[in-house]
Amino acid sequence: MMKKEVLFHVVHKVPSGDGPYVRAKYAQIVQKEPEAAIVWFWKAINGGDRVDSALKDMAIVMKQLDRSEEAIEAINSFRCLCSKQAQESLDNVLLDLFKKCGKVDEQIALLKQKLRQIYQGQVFNGKPSKTARSHGKKFQVSVRQETARILGNLGWAYTQKGNFMAAEVVYKKAQIIDADSNKACNLTHCLIRQARYDEARNILENVWRGNYAGSEDPKTRNRVEELLVELDSRQPPPFLQNLPGLNLDDDFMNGLEHLINEWAPPKSRRLPIFEEISTFKDQLAC
Repeated sequence: MMKKEVLFHVVHKVPSGDGPYVRAKYAQIVQKEPEAAIVWFWKAINGGDRVDSALKDMAIVMKQLDRSEEAIEAINSFRCLCSKQAQESLDNVLLDLFKKCGKVDEQIALLKQKLRQIYQGQVFNGKPSKTARSHGKKFQVSVRQETARILGNLGWAYTQKGNFMAAEVVYKKAQIIDADSNKACNLTHCLIRQARYDEARNILENVWRGNYAGSEDPKTRNRVEELLVELDSRQPPPFLQNLPGLNLDDDFMNGLEHLINEWAPPKSRRLPIFEEISTFKDQLAC
């Protein structure tokens, strides 16, 4: 009997036991009843039963039911009950929820906070890498890769705000750390929006030649073609007016610059764009 019970939990990937968290996972995974699962997750949180997992899993189920606003409120209200080790994964869930709800400002603030934690040495419990899981497979993620990923997400968020100059700066930093074709295409989009067509075309040509990781992916090839069509359809660069401000505070940029300097090759540790930014910011202040 015990053998069958153990086999059941392994096959259905539910924890063993009879507490509210186990009942929540049973309702979620085996019975396919997300609403019932949420009720049990709440009981687990209030009863102190595997609170770290219960809060995170409940928020994910709520997102699937289009109850993202409720999930955000739950995490913000009850994450104080969770361990220090759980805070990073809760932040990642929050970022997905913010994206789902269109809360771009909240996304930007949280991404900046995560970057500050990185250059202050507060991520991965001080280790150089961590084990992550995606689609049931485990793999190692280094601090460097995580930094590039977060910068890419920050660039995307600035793009959603229409702040293409700030997005450009962030994407270029991400490319210095861990270049790939996806970020290259996103950077191209930012340059096109600023009417900097020659720079955009140069990057697209490099992607097409396979000079970035992921360049051979069919989706990437299709996107390059779409961006080239957009590029070719553009008129001569108009006079740029009313560009959104950078909104990158000095403390944040100094910390990020310090982090980049540790990883970038000696000859390319500082991008010329930062000299341009300083001038641009001075003009904005006038």
